[in-house]
Amino acid sequence: MSAIRPAGMTRLASLGMLLLALTVAALLVEEPGITSLRPHAATKLVVALLALSVVVYLLAVRLVMSRALPSRALWIVLAVGLLARAILLPAPAYLSSDIYRYVWDGRVQQHGINPYRYLPADPSLSGLRDTSIFPLVNRASYARTIYPPVAQMLFALVVRISGTVQAMKLAMVGLELTGLYCMMRLLVMAGLPRERILIQAWNPLVIWSFACDGHVDGAAIGLIGLALLARSHRRDGLAGGVLAAAALVKFLPLALAPAFARGVPLWRPALAGLVVVVVGYACYASAGRYILGFLPGYSSEEGLSGGNGFWLLAGLAHLGRLPAWSGTAYIVAAGAGLALLGLWITWGGQRLPEERLRSMHRPADDVVLLCRNAAILAAAVTVAISPHYSWYFAWLALPCVVAPIPAVIWLSSAPVLLTLDPFNERFVWPSLVYAPAIVLAVIALRRRRSARCMMAATSEGTC
Repeated sequence: MSAIRPAGMTRLASLGMLLLALTVAALLVEEPGITSLRPHAATKLVVALLALSVVVYLLAVRLVMSRALPSRALWIVLAVGLLARAILLPAPAYLSSDIYRYVWDGRVQQHGINPYRYLPADPSLSGLRDTSIFPLVNRASYARTIYPPVAQMLFALVVRISGTVQAMKLAMVGLELTGLYCMMRLLVMAGLPRERILIQAWNPLVIWSFACDGHVDGAAIGLIGLALLARSHRRDGLAGGVLAAAALVKFLPLALAPAFARGVPLWRPALAGLVVVVVGYACYASAGRYILGFLPGYSSEEGLSGGNGFWLLAGLAHLGRLPAWSGTAYIVAAGAGLALLGLWITWGGQRLPEERLRSMHRPADDVVLLCRNAAILAAAVTVAISPHYSWYFAWLALPCVVAPIPAVIWLSSAPVLLTLDPFNERFVWPSLVYAPAIVLAVIALRRRRSARCMMAATSEGTC
């Protein structure tokens, strides 16, 4: 990292102002509203502005990673991040209507009804319908809620306080900022510059997913941040329980378990997590066989059960007709690969290159390695599933604050492009996201191998 230069502060402030200007411009394209209510041309313009925001963001990430900035740079980072969220908070949901389902689920629970039990369009719930929330609830006529128990508890709590979309958005942003605060604590523990919080705070996909559309993933991010902080303080049982709670907001955080299990007695986090899961589902057990809600139907709707929704299989399908069993084979292979990755991280020999050059192990190394492993696992499971909804990638930015991995940072921001689907298929357009990530990952692996060779040459005199 280069020496402190005044020009660095000027560049940081300029990039921050440009990011805010692009945010306002995207919001002013036309009257805000969910995509289905707006002309397609306007959506293209919004996505183009978001893509420019990603370019600005990546330049800012490079700046804070390559230069030593004065301590006051943190205030610029926080001010821009908070102001961008404040700009979007008052606006209606812009690119997704999921938040209306959150409010509906909370309203149903407020009246003492299990949210997994009925379709929103069921006549039994006719007395709860209104003209502002119910008409925008997606899949109302055929899908029960898909959201796990902790998400449902959050929906119920927010609606008890205020049953408005803005209140729900505020709750999601508040929880996402909780994760941001936790990462700032971890940066201090790791002895890293606090302005690196920009990796999460300025990420356009993060800002729009939570401050504008209020996705529940923000709650999962907050809980993941708390779990990482607890694990770094060696509170293994608490970390396991909080991580399980994050998985009961959105199932994907379960993939981070191997990072938390590394180097600790497994029974503590496992037992705490199991208790949280059992208690969470017990609270909604009256739904009986509907306790998983729309989850089985969702996997079919998104092409996961049949295989045509996976990016890799969609690409292979361009080469020829795939056999009927290809989807099952992919799921088995991906599951096995993720399991092996998890076992390697839990019990393998992965260590930071710097650790091998030190005779003493530092707590700071544990923080960085924990976040690096979390970032690798999060990226692996997300790419394996290859969702075509952009906000599914927003959680990837969080561990990169402490352990920045270029490929994962790209995956945490570039999926703003997935808001569009110009070719109506799952390979060509998504390749703009996945192909650069693969290239960046290969480059990182080659550099890591070169570093190992250099260390081997230092210790043995050969490479």
